[in-house]
Amino acid sequence: MEIERINENTIKFFISYIDIEDRGFDKEDIWYNRERSEQLFWQMMDEVNYKEDFNVEGPLWIQVQAMDKGLEIVVTKAQLSKDGESLELNVDDKTIQSSVEEKVDSVLEEKFGSHQQDGEEEDEEELSFVIQFRDFEDVIQLSHYFEETYGIENRLFHYKDRYMLYVEFDDTILGDDEQEDVLSQILEFGYDSQTTIYRLEEYGKVIFAENALTNVKQYFPRK
Repeated sequence: MEIERINENTIKFFISYIDIEDRGFDKEDIWYNRERSEQLFWQMMDEVNYKEDFNVEGPLWIQVQAMDKGLEIVVTKAQLSKDGESLELNVDDKTIQSSVEEKVDSVLEEKFGSHQQDGEEEDEEELSFVIQFRDFEDVIQLSHYFEETYGIENRLFHYKDRYMLYVEFDDTILGDDEQEDVLSQILEFGYDSQTTIYRLEEYGKVIFAENALTNVKQYFPRK
């Protein structure tokens, strides 16, 4: 994948159809399967952030152009005005706006399998995520954000120069709305990563194997 940094808030990258297939996707996935296309996009953004330190937080404007040999994608982070509202950007009809809330919805949709057919039983496995952080200070701020983490398993890893928080919700304690609310709050400090817990356990360095946020808050108190 070819990556070009335009400026602080905009990045452009090109991915060939061959590269897309090597990642386990095909053209039908990209154009007709929303869940798979979102999965590919966040996988690419994970790579872009790792190589270019392009942290994806808040509203995004995404422009996709289909070319003969692949896709050209331009991603711009919206700048916020003093009152917290997004500044308007001139974009065409193909541009997709994705806020933190929309990202939460897409992640929950993927994890819960909301595309299932009527009559199918829901997956009873507990909901889990890997959240990536730009630096450790964001982890510290997150740890002080929550008074307690009852019903939330959380483990902290260091992997590829990034801190990764594995989060798993206990659905016998937290309902769907509560889980979505907690996830949206966590995503204010980090962003969803396609890195799996299995990769973290195999290749990452364990910082805290349990109660990570509580331990971080204890070892790094507010000044």
